[in-house]
Amino acid sequence: MNIIIETMCDSLRDCIISEKLGAHRIELNSGTKLGGLTPSVGLLKLAKSKIKIPIVTMVRCRLGGFVYTETEYQTMLEDARIMLEKGADGIVFGFLNEDGTIHIERTKSFVTLAHAYQKEAIFHRAFDRTHDPKKAIETLIELKVDRVLTSGLKETVTEGLDTLISLIHHYQDKIEILPGAGIDHENIRHIIQTLKVDQVHGSFKEATYPLGSTFSKDDAPELYYQIGEDNLKKALQEIEGL
Repeated sequence: MNIIIETMCDSLRDCIISEKLGAHRIELNSGTKLGGLTPSVGLLKLAKSKIKIPIVTMVRCRLGGFVYTETEYQTMLEDARIMLEKGADGIVFGFLNEDGTIHIERTKSFVTLAHAYQKEAIFHRAFDRTHDPKKAIETLIELKVDRVLTSGLKETVTEGLDTLISLIHHYQDKIEILPGAGIDHENIRHIIQTLKVDQVHGSFKEATYPLGSTFSKDDAPELYYQIGEDNLKKALQEIEGL
């Protein structure tokens, strides 16, 4: 079985390392520590010019949940168009109603847009904020979403294994289910074998400080996260032979 490893990248450096070490797909965003926001057009253009593996881009305009105003939605719709025009292989998004159900009209519009470019439409972990995963995933299937990123409605995949097992059992032939959140080299093999999946999503990040930082190692203001080469390398080694 060929296992697809998708990495969460918010820099050109992360993209280059991901491909070099053997990752198979990139989710491009900004602000990994913030859960991922829309990346810059410049980053996407550079990444597409240097990376051969598929790159899907996050479209999320702000923190604070997944219920958006009309102006926020219009902003993300324009961002999505631009990302697809600039070569994104898919768009990653998530729209909810205030009651925690899938926002059908907005989700449908993003699916239609992505498919018009013959690219993938991926619903992100907004799914994990829904209250009824069965109803939510059936809605996404009806709307022809290609893939859903989920931790089984828990903080991490390890905690959400039971829900993931149920979702995969009932729906894996209708929609791609991509487990993600808290996956690292220590648990990746167990998660893949338990869920019997052929793809997983991970950030594989490590904390670091930028050159020229004026803060001590005990201070957090300039702390940022990038893919740890050893972290990703060990994870890829763990799945060899699966």
